[in-house]
Amino acid sequence: MLRAVALALLLPVLAGCGADNVYAPMAEVERRAWQEPGPATLTLVTAISNRSGAGGHSALMVSGSQRVIFDPAGTWHHPTAPERGDVIFGITPTMYDFYIDYHARPTYHVVTQRILVPAATAERALQLVQAHGPAGKATCGQSVSGILRELGFTQVRRAWFPDRIMRDFDTVPGVVRSEIFDDTVDEHSPERSTIQAINDDRIALDG
Repeated sequence: MLRAVALALLLPVLAGCGADNVYAPMAEVERRAWQEPGPATLTLVTAISNRSGAGGHSALMVSGSQRVIFDPAGTWHHPTAPERGDVIFGITPTMYDFYIDYHARPTYHVVTQRILVPAATAERALQLVQAHGPAGKATCGQSVSGILRELGFTQVRRAWFPDRIMRDFDTVPGVVRSEIFDDTVDEHSPERSTIQAINDDRIALDG
């Protein structure tokens, strides 16, 4: 009973975790594959509420023989970045910018935590995220923290809440942290429909 209550409370908090399962054709995945120049890296991406400081979503970008974003139960998509089982492929610099811009909005900012890793660790991460399969709704934190622990980051505890995972990852030596704020609501923002509804209501009242 307590577990059911806890899960119910998580759903409104983890607002970014709730997508349907998607499996793009492998031919499209292979065609869009992108390898970022430079050393192998892992980047933890966390959406943080500007009001409460709570974590809304966790994702993990892996850059090795190719660059992907493990986006468990995420809602971002783009026609040139095919997705299979919560792994988004073809993460070019432009696609990465689009992904960050989607999550950074008036109500949330994005924290990225990047760390250099051996090439073998990045390849292991690519294997793990592709083998994970689609995550259940509101389980992004559990999925991402589980992958990080399997990669040897024992400082990161298995957790539901993205902000807790973020704080744990801060303790890993070599992590470089950045914060991205964006007060604009663009055409593809998940908040656009809500703001449009508010504006429509105001127009109706004024009329």
